[in-house]
Amino acid sequence: MSHPDIVQSALGDESVAAQVDLGGEDALFVTPTRTLVYRAEGLLSDETVEEYGHDAERIDVSEGRRKAKVSLDYGLDGEKTMSLPAGKLEDALHPVLAGVLSSAGITAPGETVKRTFRFSELTLVVTSERLVKHIGTAVWDEDFEEFHYDDVTDLTFEEGNVATSVVLTLDGRQERFKTPNDSARAVREALESAVLAYHDAVSVEELRAEQADEDDEADEDASVFGSGPEPLGANGDDATEQAAASPGAAETNGQETAAESAATASAFDDSGFESAASVDDEAAVREELTALREAVEEQSRRIERQEELIEQLIAELRQGR
Repeated sequence: MSHPDIVQSALGDESVAAQVDLGGEDALFVTPTRTLVYRAEGLLSDETVEEYGHDAERIDVSEGRRKAKVSLDYGLDGEKTMSLPAGKLEDALHPVLAGVLSSAGITAPGETVKRTFRFSELTLVVTSERLVKHIGTAVWDEDFEEFHYDDVTDLTFEEGNVATSVVLTLDGRQERFKTPNDSARAVREALESAVLAYHDAVSVEELRAEQADEDDEADEDASVFGSGPEPLGANGDDATEQAAASPGAAETNGQETAAESAATASAFDDSGFESAASVDDEAAVREELTALREAVEEQSRRIERQEELIEQLIAELRQGR
């Protein structure tokens, strides 16, 4: 497709990844590194090309009845704003956001952005490999979350009176967020299509079955190596039974143990250190340490769970739940 000479000159060796008609002869051109906005010659102005790099740290959008503005914040390098017809905002924002995500290294080479959705303070970007979620007044900034489809084991939708909850299951944990009912179908189709295509599955039911099969295989692999170390008491019981069956052997072992103990005591005496407490006291200390360690680990698990619940509560409050 031919472009105006002024656009072709600005493009240089770069190719156009997306082009959006802005009305009349005006157009928006998106390359891998920048967005060019072309304004055709009018009665009061000459033709121009405005350039917006994709290395932005934040994207903000403001909408009026007739005009919309997309602002790209470059941190210390300032901010640049492009003005667009309100009716062309979504068409233009989609490729611009895709370019910024690619420039930031969020999406990988060859990964495509399928759909973008904006719901008040929630932005969803559905790509061919992941879901990017941003909560806040900005369309996007560095405070975002991403969920790779490789971790998705299930996907469900729970319809409510005014909103539908999207529930992603990722390696045993769930991620929830709400979308308006009037857009829920589009979100469902886009997300299901991307997730199923990534897993090469024809339905969510098939995805669940595949994940269940993988879990079963993992369990079988684990069983090949046994159920883990034997309890300490097991070896002790065997030793006791052997000693009872062979008194002579037990006596010999007792003599060797006594000799070893005497040697150890002598070594401590010679070294100037005091010998340890009795074996019974030592065992009691070990039991107390084991119990304390288990209690700390359990407390840590509870704290992690509380943190997850708090984060979920904050996210839901931001969404107005």
